[in-house]
Parts: sequence; structure tokens; C-alpha cells
Amino acid sequence: MEIQRVKGWISQDETVDLLRKMVQFKTVNEPGDEKPLAEMLAGVMSSIGMEVELVDLGNNRANVIGVLKGTGEKNSLLFNGHLDTVPPGDVEWNHGPYSGDIENGKIYGRGTTDMKGGLASMIMAAKAIKQAGAELKGDLIIAATAGEEIDSIGAFDYLHKTGLKGVGAIVIGEPSSCGINVAEKGAFWIEITTYGATAHGAFPDRGKNAIVYMNALINRLLQYQFSYEENPLLGHPTMNISTIKGGVKTNVVPDKCTITVDIRTVPGINHDDLIKDVEGMIEGLKGELEGFEASIQITNNRPAVETAVDHPFVKLAQDVIKEEFDRVEEPKGVNFYTDAAVFLPATHLPAVIYGPGDADMAHQPNEYVEIDSLVEAAQFYAALIEKYLAN
Repeated sequence: MEIQRVKGWISQDETVDLLRKMVQFKTVNEPGDEKPLAEMLAGVMSSIGMEVELVDLGNNRANVIGVLKGTGEKNSLLFNGHLDTVPPGDVEWNHGPYSGDIENGKIYGRGTTDMKGGLASMIMAAKAIKQAGAELKGDLIIAATAGEEIDSIGAFDYLHKTGLKGVGAIVIGEPSSCGINVAEKGAFWIEITTYGATAHGAFPDRGKNAIVYMNALINRLLQYQFSYEENPLLGHPTMNISTIKGGVKTNVVPDKCTITVDIRTVPGINHDDLIKDVEGMIEGLKGELEGFEASIQITNNRPAVETAVDHPFVKLAQDVIKEEFDRVEEPKGVNFYTDAAVFLPATHLPAVIYGPGDADMAHQPNEYVEIDSLVEAAQFYAALIEKYLAN
């Protein structure tokens, strides 16, 4: 099977049409409401000739899994993308966030880049493989999952039910400007609350000021030194004090103050050690400040993951880009997390993050994906499928 022949089955019009339809489904998380979109995609994948399973997750949420069966001579190739999006925000868009409008070679709408565009390209690649008559030696799996933007409910459900048994490699369709990413930072989000005692603002000495307590803790957090080795692709870890809420009125001593903290980690950092370090800060302040009390809650815990740059699957992806687009792509890393943070710790499979669109457009007003990028991604996926499963 010639790769060029498979590429020739990619239809720009069909790919654009599918993405525009997908964007018109409002799948903002929270609450998600991915099920109607999953049902539509189930119909599309079924029409291609894929074996399809719609997995109801309750509350109008669902995964949809499509499989092009192979002979079983090789391991399966898993394509993954998420169905949910973040909200459009309060800034007025030039094009409706659920319009799928086209202007100057771009498709506009929430999710065009992050990451309905990647899913549309994956499905069109599967269709091209089927129409070209490629005989696959392993299964091609497309897992469109719910909830990646918050808790990855869909990815965890898929992992729990399948264990990714028989899968040999994973492609995550998040936006990468059609480049190859093989590493992602971990996300460790914590919520910390300090407690005081309320009093009249005219008599602050009669109360215990939770905001003052929090100020002391924030200063400790800002002085924190990570124990780590700098990662060649991801660099160093970061910490951001993201939100703060405390007090009820100007003339009342606040008895409660809460902050959220976004910590981005690199491979080698143990998140359990981080929480112990924060607990140590709290214990230290208890000995220094009379009445100091605080609690911690973990709200997001995604480990940093990476695939070796010299792994054969990474090299295969590089070779496809060189052969098909005459471009040399060196593997890179990303600061955001994907569902790879769910799959890789449990399976240790190789994964590449490759998708249409610029990651800087994700979560932005007037989000768009360039049509050329959408088609190129579909061509890459088709060529990778052929190389990995049909050769």
C-alpha cells in the first residue's frame, strides 16, 4: 500500500464539514454534555466501517470508541482525543463560539484547536485508510473521551475497563502546530485554607486574622525550592498562586481565607513529597504564629510523563513527517497536561502528542484552526497508521 495513495483519500471538504458540525455541539465542561456529540460521532465512525461502542457515563456524558479491526499480527494503535471544551469566556467573539464559521482559511469556534480539530482529522484518516483498502495487521482504535478539561472522567473509565490491553502506542491529538511532542509537565493543584476567629474590625486584637495567617503561608510558598533535575524538554517546575478569597466585610476580622495553587512539575518530582513539604510549612507556622490553623485539599493531580526521544515510535513519527512533508521535526515538550497523564503511568506505553492548530489558541477567545493544518494532520495520521499497522 503506497502512503501517497492513502493520503489521496483525505477530503478537505469532508474534514472541514465534520469539524464544523462538531463545533456546533456545546460540550463546555462543566457540565460537559458530551453525549450528543459522542452519538453523532458514533454514527460517522459506523458509516466508515468501524466497530463502534458508545459508553454512557451518566449525566449526559459519554465516550465513543471506534475500531478498525486488523488481523491481530501487530499491537493496536490508539488515537485519543477529548470531546469537552472550556467555556467561551466573557469576551465577545468576532465569530460565534459554536458557529464553525470559515474566514480566510480558518475555522472558528470553541474546540477547533482544543481539540475537536484533532479528533476530526483522526476520524478522516481512519476513513481514508478504509477507502484505500489498506490491510491492517493490528487494530486502529479511536477513543473520543469525556472530561479531559477537568477530571479526565472518560480517559479513566476507558483505562479502567480496557487496561489498554494489546495497545502498542498512543497518539494524542492535542494541538501541536503539526509538530511532535513527547513530554508534558505534571499538574498538581492544591487548595489551602487558613482559619482564624472573627471579631469587630475596630478591635482586631480580639480576633485572629485568617488573611494575615495566609500571608505568612504565601511567603513560605514563594520561598519554596523544588528538588529536581532540569528536564531537557520541559525545563524546570513552576508554582503559581492562582486565586485568593477571604473576609466578608471591611469592618470584620476575617476568620477564613482560601487560596488555590497551580504547581507544574517535571519528571522525577513526586507529588506526595510536595504535599508533605506544604504540610511541613503549616506545622512550622503553627509553632511561630499563635492560633495558626490551615487545611489542604488536592484538586488536581496529574504526573509529568514523557516518552524517550529515541523511542522507535517517536522516530517513526519523525520519519512520516520527513517523508510526507519534507520537514524535520525534533521532539519537544509541553507545559500543559493531556490524557497521556492518565494512560502512561499505568501502561508505560510510548505516546506522541500531535495535532492541528496552535496550542496558544487553546482556551482563547476567537479560537480557530487553519484548514491547511487540519488537512495536514489527517494526512499525517493516515500515513502513520499505514506505517505502523499495515507494513
